[in-house]
Amino acid sequence: MRGVVFDGERVRLVDDLAVRDPGPGEVRVAISAAGLCHSDLSVVNGTIPFPVPVVLGHEGAGVVEAVGTGVTHVSPGDHVALSTLANCGTCAECDRGRPTMCRKAIGRPGRPFTRGGETLYQFASNSAFAERTVVKAVQAVRVPGDVPLPSAALIGCAVLTGVGAVLNRARVRRGDSVVVIGTGGIGLNVLQGARLAGALRIVAVDSNPAKDAVARQFGATDFLTSAEGVPELLPTGADHAFECVGRTELIRQAIDLLGRHGQAILLGVPAATAEASFLVSSMYLDKAILGCRYGSSRPQHDIALYAELYRRGELLLDELVTATYPVEDFEKARADAEAGRVARAVLTF
Repeated sequence: MRGVVFDGERVRLVDDLAVRDPGPGEVRVAISAAGLCHSDLSVVNGTIPFPVPVVLGHEGAGVVEAVGTGVTHVSPGDHVALSTLANCGTCAECDRGRPTMCRKAIGRPGRPFTRGGETLYQFASNSAFAERTVVKAVQAVRVPGDVPLPSAALIGCAVLTGVGAVLNRARVRRGDSVVVIGTGGIGLNVLQGARLAGALRIVAVDSNPAKDAVARQFGATDFLTSAEGVPELLPTGADHAFECVGRTELIRQAIDLLGRHGQAILLGVPAATAEASFLVSSMYLDKAILGCRYGSSRPQHDIALYAELYRRGELLLDELVTATYPVEDFEKARADAEAGRVARAVLTF
């Protein structure tokens, strides 16, 4: 079968991958569509260290092909969106409703793929850039058949991360003010999360003026190409500032834009060794800096919720899919994503 593999030096599409059958508590999924996220590109450029060779992709949707023993919530033929959380479901964090903090879901890559006798790693417990993948049952969330799979694919990362950061981590309230720095796939979902939460003023900041229209489509009330204009719009500071790019200078900007009791939420991913600075004295106005992993989400609950909000016309998914590419055009999709020409490029099989 076909799949996109990174061997530590280059990325290429291969056609001789194999994936094992699902074991107990596992599901094999035939991937229909997968979003190309900057986290995939960050593995390639070294920002996210990951063992190789690895089958890339982590934002996918498809059709269940087979299930292992003990799996009852999905059956062959079901449409599913995949999460990256291979959480155990039984530890203290899972029991508290915080599966993103499950230690078994972090840094334990499996090797369900083989190629020419060699085992390959699975990226983010998912590897959606393959015709088929095997995941833990908890990662497969059934979605209604009338939700297009290219749109459903994006729920598993961009939507869970962006909307979830607003609703689950920041807990934006009706009437709050929100600043979103960076309007890529994650930033657009923060914008629509803020809209869903009832934020009164939602300021999008992106250096690319061409993103004005799409930012407003997703919920921005204002658009700026520089954060320098934010104080004029929000003279007492922002209640929430989301950094969605992953640059330390923008993290500092997000913190500086806060008003009293404001909180900065960090979603972008800089290099693992990156350090950011801020004025400690400013924090004594009850400001807070919040990390956020995967939108502090509960995928089995949240993916189903977001799919239903889409069906009701309250959550935008189709509009996130700027362009679809057959998997053979991975390099074109990669170039468009790196150049910022797409909100989300979606690979199809």
